[in-house]
Amino acid sequence: MKQLHQTLYPFYRGCVRGLEIVVGSILALLLFDVLLGVFTRFIIGEQTRWTEEVAIYLLIWVSLLGAAVAYADNAHLGVDYFVEKLHPDVRALSQRIVHVIVGLFSLFALIIGGTKLVVQTLAGGQVSAALGIPVGIVYAAVPISGLFFILFAFEAAIAPRGEATEAPVELKEFE
Repeated sequence: MKQLHQTLYPFYRGCVRGLEIVVGSILALLLFDVLLGVFTRFIIGEQTRWTEEVAIYLLIWVSLLGAAVAYADNAHLGVDYFVEKLHPDVRALSQRIVHVIVGLFSLFALIIGGTKLVVQTLAGGQVSAALGIPVGIVYAAVPISGLFFILFAFEAAIAPRGEATEAPVELKEFE
């Protein structure tokens, strides 16, 4: 497992970094869109009708992809009080089990369920009111985030001692 982890780690970190850039870009677009909506509403006097819809759709994407980034960086919400009380070997096993459960949830709920949602929405021809784009494109955030969750859960499950690891850091003494 350790050899597999060392082999896949650069790919994994590249995915995390790429996803961080995408989430940051979406967040910047969201900020610009909201500011534009506020500007057109309060300065010009009439809000551009598409800014609210774009903000909602960008919020969906940034939330789902941002949650995947948080999971990858082990910054997600967790209740680990009791887990920390366990023996280190049992703790590592319980963490691996949790990552497997997250992976299974991601597979069934996010990828399979999300793909069905996207396909049904696209087949139904549902389009957004202001933008006129297929709503299935917006819903595609669900299975895409599921793919990232599975990748990150797999990495965390095969990581040494059952914990997702960061790149090796050399500690240097301050002189």
